[in-house]
Amino acid sequence: MFSPALGAVHIHPVKSLASRAADQAVVEPWGLRGDRRWMLLDHEDRVVTQRQQPRMARLSAEPLPGGGVSLSAPGSPSLAVEVPDPVHTVTAQLHRSKVEVVAAPGEAHTWFSERLGAEVRLVHLDAPSHRRPVDPEYGLPGETVSLADGFPLLLTTRASLDALNSLVADGDHPEEGPLPMDRFRPNVVVEGTAPWAEDDWKRITIGEVVFRVVKPCGRCVITTTDQRTAERGREPLHTLARHRRRGKHLLFGQNMIPEGTGVIRVGDPVRIIG
Repeated sequence: MFSPALGAVHIHPVKSLASRAADQAVVEPWGLRGDRRWMLLDHEDRVVTQRQQPRMARLSAEPLPGGGVSLSAPGSPSLAVEVPDPVHTVTAQLHRSKVEVVAAPGEAHTWFSERLGAEVRLVHLDAPSHRRPVDPEYGLPGETVSLADGFPLLLTTRASLDALNSLVADGDHPEEGPLPMDRFRPNVVVEGTAPWAEDDWKRITIGEVVFRVVKPCGRCVITTTDQRTAERGREPLHTLARHRRRGKHLLFGQNMIPEGTGVIRVGDPVRIIG
């Protein structure tokens, strides 16, 4: 008998920087409070992530009261960045969508550019309630998302990671395993399930908050990046290509859209209701 429960919560204040574990989080319509409200842009106003800059994994952002962030890196002084005044917006290219964002003060751009060795700018999403709609193929009218790749939350399960690590151990590159969950950058991790059970979920509750499970997550090169050293390997993409391929997508985890708001806490029961 399985008893699913919320095993971990992760927030990513700046998109593609190190994740932060939390005991609880506020669920807003566009994702967890404080999750992916900031991101980096290149000189052409395109999003910069660990896909282009794996060293971003070694940079951290701690949430500050009011929505700001405190930036830190190994061997460097921290820098506090307040939420910028949304007087002027910048049209940013975030994968296949465009979104209006607000540039942070210049010292934040300098801080990141020096540590990444490339010209980048830090920007903030000031109004997720109307700035960026969820893909209409999966979302309802009026549903929005912050600066996550496409959906408000990403769910993974501990049992599926254990199953994947068993496949890695029996595969061509066992020396690269076992892989930690932070490779997959989830918001919520569910424990107490069968492996791959999440593939069949349509609606769940975590505590008292209801979520629609709308789409499996296709994985990219970021999953091959060690989040502590920023070094890249071949797993898990090599193993996912053999065992978890759907068309051109290599799947691990599920994207979710909240149907309500509230607080979720580690230890909350998870119920499958559809």
